[in-house]
Amino acid sequence: MLFGKKKRRISRLLIVEDEPLVAFDTEHFLREAEFEIVATVDRVADAMVVIRGGDEVDLILVDISLADGSGLDVAHAAREASIPVLFVTGSCPEGARSVAVGCLAKPYAQRDLLVAIQVIEAVLDGRKPKRLPSGFNLFDQAA
Repeated sequence: MLFGKKKRRISRLLIVEDEPLVAFDTEHFLREAEFEIVATVDRVADAMVVIRGGDEVDLILVDISLADGSGLDVAHAAREASIPVLFVTGSCPEGARSVAVGCLAKPYAQRDLLVAIQVIEAVLDGRKPKRLPSGFNLFDQAA
């Protein structure tokens, strides 16, 4: 595979975002970047159905403030299912370090989201990330 594409470790994403425009833009952008969106949901309950439903998910992008609860609840369920979580939120919550690999501050540039996903992929592969995007905190447990 001299010039072929490297297979991504992270290719299937679950987006948990209750802001419709942000959810739509994120989903569209990530599809254009050749990620597969397993689902885009706006409620904790719907995220739990996906997490527990057996769909293969490589990474969950989750906001904290959701209509029916907290993104922390989603992150706890994801941790039990061994699915890494990236919080994408205005303010990283207390306790995030124990359930997520990182936190990307809103508003963020699309490029920064891509680089954050690449950093998480590198860490999961045991590699040291080259650089961290603006507004991104990589938690110690992931390093």
